[in-house]
Amino acid sequence: MPLQGCNRIFISKWLISLLTLAISGVMSQAFALDACKPLVAKETLNKAIGAGSGYLAAAIDEDGKFEYRINLDPTLVVEKKYNILRHAGSIYALAQVYERAPDPELLMAMKRAARFMKAETLAPVPGEEGRLAIWSKHDLNNTGKPDQAKLGGAGLGLVALVSLERLAPGTTDLEELRGVARFILSMQKENGSFYSKYFAEGGRDDLWTSLFYPGEAALGLIMLYEIDPDPAWLKGAVHALEYLARTRQGRASVPVDNWALIASGRLLAIDPGDVEVDRRRIEAHAIQIVEEILRARPTPTENDPIISFVPNGRTTPTATRVEGLVASLDVISNEQAQLRRRIECAIEEGVAFLMRAQVQVGRHRGAMPRAIRRLDPAPHHADFNRRATEVRIDYVQHALSAYVGYEDAIAERSPPMN
Repeated sequence: MPLQGCNRIFISKWLISLLTLAISGVMSQAFALDACKPLVAKETLNKAIGAGSGYLAAAIDEDGKFEYRINLDPTLVVEKKYNILRHAGSIYALAQVYERAPDPELLMAMKRAARFMKAETLAPVPGEEGRLAIWSKHDLNNTGKPDQAKLGGAGLGLVALVSLERLAPGTTDLEELRGVARFILSMQKENGSFYSKYFAEGGRDDLWTSLFYPGEAALGLIMLYEIDPDPAWLKGAVHALEYLARTRQGRASVPVDNWALIASGRLLAIDPGDVEVDRRRIEAHAIQIVEEILRARPTPTENDPIISFVPNGRTTPTATRVEGLVASLDVISNEQAQLRRRIECAIEEGVAFLMRAQVQVGRHRGAMPRAIRRLDPAPHHADFNRRATEVRIDYVQHALSAYVGYEDAIAERSPPMN
């Protein structure tokens, strides 16, 4: 039936309104992208990096062990546990700091921490000649769990030791590094995935699977390849990252896998030689993770532009996401200009939040608490509130890596606000 004149006018107005809203949305998005301003002054960033690295270095005792956990509230009891993966990650963060500003005392502290890790946790895998693992031991971890070699321990152990080897050649025997890499490859399945754990009694086990271990393992293999260009190391890393990309392809939602982003950025920044790398697949996977990060984070407002990436104000989820976003800039092509700009704005905001949360004065200067604030005192928030003032070495580690990554990727490209 033909439309009456008034109906045509109504529909025309409706279409014009819809088109206006669409254009307005695009313009608002473009304005938001153009309006992204630097929030972090370089001098403030330098102080934050110095304070954070100073805190971590001072936490390493004469034997090379970190003071793993404290609480800024002295009335709260701290659990006496340890985690060698976070020990290794902290060495990695300190190496990133040293690379930008060499400091003999910092190097000595890292060497002590590396010696401790090798003496206490680096050991052969029973019955598997030439393979070395970083063992999570019950007497060190104080968790009551049996001795086990975690894939992430080998990955981050390799990352830490290679990082230090680049700064101070001869710190670790190359054959020891290769032994750890062989263990990682022995944990990889034909499809590119991994077993997450190896038990001293029982061998490989995949009843539990870690989200982050594959990316950590891939990063360790890539970094070893950079100083020991054996194609086997790179093939293992590529196989791992392409497996993650392949199995997540097409999903509406993917895990926020910051270590996969970091490993992907490192991979695409090197010459792979004869090793085939599906760059488009790696980039598509990175875009999926980045979009997940950007979609899920709370929206900054004009009144409060400096907020956590998660609603409860925790610091480390923000730091790890910033690390991943920084790495993604080495993966996502310049053709994705709008996405890259959104990433840069998010990084700026994330770093500003972390610096807001960092302890600025006192004996714990440079520490990073678990959360920026306590939540309302409801019973179900009791554990969160008890731990809000907790400081663990990995909270500081990830913030440091986020700061250094921000400096490398963004801060040098745009003048900071006064």
